[in-house]
Amino acid sequence: MINLKNYSISRNSDVFFIAEIGINHNGSLENVAKLVKGCKEAGADAVKFQKRTIEVVYTKDELSKPRESVFGKTNGDLKRGLEFSNDDFIKIDKICKDENIIWFASCWDEESVDFIEKFNVPCYKIASASLTDRKLLEFTKSKNKPILLSTGMSTMEEIDKAVNIFDKNKLILMHSTSAYPCKTEELNLNVIKFLKEKYIDIPIGYSGHEVGLSTTLCAAALGATIIERHVTLDRSMWGSDQSASIEIHALKNLIRDIRVFEKAAGDGKKKVYSSEEPIIKKLRRVNTL
Repeated sequence: MINLKNYSISRNSDVFFIAEIGINHNGSLENVAKLVKGCKEAGADAVKFQKRTIEVVYTKDELSKPRESVFGKTNGDLKRGLEFSNDDFIKIDKICKDENIIWFASCWDEESVDFIEKFNVPCYKIASASLTDRKLLEFTKSKNKPILLSTGMSTMEEIDKAVNIFDKNKLILMHSTSAYPCKTEELNLNVIKFLKEKYIDIPIGYSGHEVGLSTTLCAAALGATIIERHVTLDRSMWGSDQSASIEIHALKNLIRDIRVFEKAAGDGKKKVYSSEEPIIKKLRRVNTL
């Protein structure tokens, strides 16, 4: 059992839904406020951001590459423009507390982990791109918080090695395919069942980057107990993740349908309901075998 503030997550718990704001705010706190409010109203349990120390995560050559954006003409201009300052995160923390919603972040380097730790987040997310970064994994583990580990672009050998670094009672594995957006035929949702069978003591989740909603509902039906989808105010906004995101109205519909599925799934034990008893009397000609 993994506790995230007032929520307990286990292999058989109801779905914990994470709305990934990520970098879809486009550097705007006004967008953050709108997204957080919308995610809360849609029924999300948590929102997630991303944090990078730009000079650590990217090389000088990568940062100097030409890339037009509202922030400037280089990739570095864009990356720096999407990062929030300490004062910005103080405001983000207040926005989330005012909306009474959990927030945390994917940290791409050790300095970013220390930065986010100041806000006493309940857990950390490790992005698929960082799964093979042993130093970052061990440093994040040292904070003694639950960790969600995405498994996109990773082999089973790499996943096994990463899993062995962590305490199993503080780890959640997230099945994912790291394409933005991801083709339906590459979602490979049956891996959720495979991971549940292989790691019997670890909750298994799903981080989706597809365009539609139905396959995410399928992930819940296959046993994912944590689901994450990128959210945006408008999929037509500029930004690398917008096309793999869903808008607030779609988020609301998706969470609604997942909650309906949870009610409909039942406990798996066949029974005769009281609502069926009048039908037995009405329709059964013979009531003995």
